Amino acid sequence: MEKSAEGSSRASTEKRKTSGGNGQVLDGSDIMELVGNEEVFGSYIDHKFQELDRDRDGKLSLKELEPAVADIGSALGLPAQGSSPDSDHLYTESVSWVSLTVALYFSHLTSIIVFPLHVGVLNEFTHGKQEKVSKTGFKDVLSDFLLGMASGLKRDPIVILRIDGEDLLEFINGPDYEAEMALLFSQLESPDGSSLHDHIVKVLEQLTVDQGMPPSSESWVKSNIVERTLQSCTVQDHDKPLSQETFLVEFKKVAGSVAQHLKEQPVIVAHCENTFEGSGIKRLLCNKFELDKTLNTAMENAPKDRNGKISKEYLRVALDAIAPSAGLPPIGAIHEMDEVIGEVLKMMNADDGKLVKEDEFKKMLTEIMGTIMLQLECKPRLHFFKYCCP
Repeated sequence: MEKSAEGSSRASTEKRKTSGGNGQVLDGSDIMELVGNEEVFGSYIDHKFQELDRDRDGKLSLKELEPAVADIGSALGLPAQGSSPDSDHLYTESVSWVSLTVALYFSHLTSIIVFPLHVGVLNEFTHGKQEKVSKTGFKDVLSDFLLGMASGLKRDPIVILRIDGEDLLEFINGPDYEAEMALLFSQLESPDGSSLHDHIVKVLEQLTVDQGMPPSSESWVKSNIVERTLQSCTVQDHDKPLSQETFLVEFKKVAGSVAQHLKEQPVIVAHCENTFEGSGIKRLLCNKFELDKTLNTAMENAPKDRNGKISKEYLRVALDAIAPSAGLPPIGAIHEMDEVIGEVLKMMNADDGKLVKEDEFKKMLTEIMGTIMLQLECKPRLHFFKYCCP
């Protein structure tokens, strides 16, 4: 048992060492590894089930399940190390990494669908009924749930970076600093009344983790790094209009101070980058078998009148059901994509309430996907998920 845990730990460490730079990639492989290890995962289930089963009746009620579902990241917490020889083997790097993966995944996911997620997971455990859950049922559902999450991370990995100011110093002292900053300066709008301070804040927001800057739009970074730095630096306004040369000199001073704050208090940034360019829709539309299957599945619960017709208002719901197969995010998850989808639905008069036959409905749904694909091919949408903590 111990050898297995050590091997798992070494493999996990090697994997992260080869993830590139000082970043660590959460791609779901650690979750797959944990769930696939019957001995380790079984021991984890035994511990977690016993912890949740407060009345010791061998089953979990809805009330007993709620703490686990409310925060699944925390629910993967393990018993205190050293509390039991039987549980100590769980303290492998792999399991600890899985806990972090789950916590970050849900920081991303619950920012989109907090309440539906909570209800949906409870329903998975209880099948929508007021029933208690056995240990076997608990294990099966949690296993499926984690494997589904691992699949999502494999598709859209989360990268974790520790930003300590070194990369930012390298950037501002490097050969590309003046050229990149000159470009950012030229893109600034300069309405009357804008100060040097305002320009610096705006350009700091444009810097990325590649340049060693955590996202300053995040509240923690803004208040603890950016605002602290600007308070400690004396940023004096110069004669207007502000020259590029003056801006580059003053910005470099502020960025150097930001780097010093990051050295004193490094920031952990987890981020996921997705580009929606229509390729998922194209793959689906080119595979008639998969397209028909996906459309039929989306139509299973479609409300129909006595003549078998469907309201066009259901197009939005059906499109949301198709989204995973078409490589699209859930409606309401990403503002930029909602705008594209909204425009296309408006073109199709999706909200006019007219009733259409099922075949016509499927044809309209296919046309909607085709139009979305063309728009994304012309202008791909880039989406970032960012999570920062000290």
